[in-house]
Amino acid sequence: MNIDQELKKEGIEVIKPLDQLNINIIAKAVATKLVKAFPNQGLDTKDLFIRLSKLNMYITKMSGNLSSAKYYYKNHSIYFNKDLDLTNIDVCAIHECIHALQEYRDEKDNLLRLGFCNFTSSSLPGMALNEAAVQLMSSYAIGATLDTVKYFDITLPTYSPSHYALECTLLNQMAYLTGNYDLFNSTLYSNDLFMDKFILLTSKSTFYSVQSNLDKIMDLEDNLSFQVSLLADIEENSKNIAKITNKISKLRSQIQSLFLDTQNLILTSYFDKKFNAISTLVQAEDYRKKLYNFKDYIGYTNDYSFYNEYYVQKMADLEWKRNEIENNAFQTNPALLLVPKKQNLVITFFRKLKKLFGYSNKYEKVIN
Repeated sequence: MNIDQELKKEGIEVIKPLDQLNINIIAKAVATKLVKAFPNQGLDTKDLFIRLSKLNMYITKMSGNLSSAKYYYKNHSIYFNKDLDLTNIDVCAIHECIHALQEYRDEKDNLLRLGFCNFTSSSLPGMALNEAAVQLMSSYAIGATLDTVKYFDITLPTYSPSHYALECTLLNQMAYLTGNYDLFNSTLYSNDLFMDKFILLTSKSTFYSVQSNLDKIMDLEDNLSFQVSLLADIEENSKNIAKITNKISKLRSQIQSLFLDTQNLILTSYFDKKFNAISTLVQAEDYRKKLYNFKDYIGYTNDYSFYNEYYVQKMADLEWKRNEIENNAFQTNPALLLVPKKQNLVITFFRKLKKLFGYSNKYEKVIN
């Protein structure tokens, strides 16, 4: 199958090639935005402009289920939907330009890796992780602000409400733990910096489980989109309506469960391991703040309570840890017993906890 046949199969019909002047305009705009948005990633505007201006770019007709732009690695080309306003470079155009920049090829020009996606394996592991990372970078590049959306009955905080919202939310949770520098560096340069950092903070099995789950979520979403399109085209009196509707319901439920399971895995893998490393009161307080602020990154449903329950339990465990640290300090230096102790901040916090999460006083009793 040649390139034109492959493109047609994906719903892309080429209208005409983009002239060099417009290619240069796009290349300059994207290069400028990326350098401004990521000043610590060693990017150079001139270098990016040269690389992007050498790409083939085309105006096309795209089927409804495609975004407004698509990078095709087999011929180093970007295809833009004819309805895209090329004078106002949007997040989709930047997304595809980043794909072109992140290629890692061997001496024979075989694509080995695209950011986090491994092209040496037929299953393309890491595809969803890479799409989410590129989408997150693209959103940053246009100065997107945090938004709240609802997908599959999950309320999500996201910088990308229209594309890969679930995947971006989970990736943003991971980046909260590692820092954005490692994430964006690995996205741009197709290295293992982010993976190694996340594994160090959690475990190897956690990273690969999260990576696999993200791929599964994306596959389920694609299947769901296909089923919805089938339902839209089916006749009203068809016997298949109930069958397709039931399948859609199951897919939505699977996506929701997989998202929440992955979120819980990220949460517990990091904070369980970090808890075991606490040896000072300063570390204990840093742990409390880190876990508390994680609430700003989670997605939740009406009956989701895992984070709240985990938080309460960890605060109770943390109080025992604090007491243990203080007792060890007193044994080492008995003079500390003469120093009046301030009211414990964790206990004070627990007394306010029910206002935040709606819990009863039983949690205060655990730590008093």
